[in-house]
Amino acid sequence: MSKALDRFERAAHDRGLRIEIRRFPEGTKTAPDAARAVGCVVGQIVKSLVFMADGEPLLALTSGANRADTAKLTSWIGAREVRRATADEARAATGFAIGGTPPFRFPGPVRILMDRHLLGYDEIWAAAGTPDSVFRIAPSELGEAARAEVVDLRE
Repeated sequence: MSKALDRFERAAHDRGLRIEIRRFPEGTKTAPDAARAVGCVVGQIVKSLVFMADGEPLLALTSGANRADTAKLTSWIGAREVRRATADEARAATGFAIGGTPPFRFPGPVRILMDRHLLGYDEIWAAAGTPDSVFRIAPSELGEAARAEVVDLRE
């Protein structure tokens, strides 16, 4: 098992989650890839998008069917500027590589917003620390575990 996957699995357990991590050698790096692998619609895939808001990391958990609106992100958090994090910034903030960033378990503080459109599904799938691993969870349970603010992020 990879170190990233192990770190995330321990974090999930520490938050009281009983999850089953599934791995797909063909990869689950993009929302369409993940949806094909698990056999669900793209909207049920959680994209963990890392942004920088006035120099501070921000994680937007969005539906795979939607794009995050940076103007809405900027407004929700009261920032002057919000932009996509570089790969290096994302890894520094979360401890995970892009494409495998889980919804929680970071080395430092990261504000987390969750797109309310994810609540429209009975179950959703999120990255589990690597680009080939995902786990299934109820949207409300994910929001609670991630300590996310639920807002409308859809572009």
